[in-house]
Amino acid sequence: MAVKVSASILDCDFTRLKEELLAVVNAGIDAIHLDIMDGHFVPNLSFGVPIARAVRQLTKLPVYSHLMVLNPEKMIERFSPYSDFILFHIEATTHTDDCITAIYQSGCQPGLALNPDTPIDTIIPYLPRIMNVLVMSVFPGFGGQKFIPESLSRIHRLHQLRAEKDFKYTISVDGGVSPLNCSAIVNAGADILVAGSAIFKSNDYAQTICQLRCLNH
Repeated sequence: MAVKVSASILDCDFTRLKEELLAVVNAGIDAIHLDIMDGHFVPNLSFGVPIARAVRQLTKLPVYSHLMVLNPEKMIERFSPYSDFILFHIEATTHTDDCITAIYQSGCQPGLALNPDTPIDTIIPYLPRIMNVLVMSVFPGFGGQKFIPESLSRIHRLHQLRAEKDFKYTISVDGGVSPLNCSAIVNAGADILVAGSAIFKSNDYAQTICQLRCLNH
């Protein structure tokens, strides 16, 4: 499967949200990534349902709602109408199975996100049921951080587990992804690269997206 690139709009110019979103869509992005932060699970606050609704109205591309919130079970129903995938953190709830079931019942695809210091073993019991694993390659909460190199071995292990067990999940990587490290990330086994500042702080969105797909390497 060719690597896909998902634009994290956290780093876009929110005074020009519509123009920014349409620009990355026209530049050939594969999906949109929404970083939803509650100021509790992570120290930052981002945005809520109104932004998710606006994004859904502006594009038919897959929308991944990444719930960086405590007790994500309380948020699934709010964001499911505007999402294709709902990703929640294994560290944020004691009701992981219930969350996965609720996401399926909402009509969305479930995914699990895990922080850089959370062992892969933590999510192994849930891998048969989910459709995406989001490997955080920075500690979540703020954009523009540097990629943690140890993430590569974590991506590779998830890639191996999927092959050995014939699991169906895709592997996304979020945090410090750039044209400089995308080849290593893809070679480790990633399917989807989530990029924010690398795209929105570049002068040419289409060129950057092409570079992230490793097409120019």
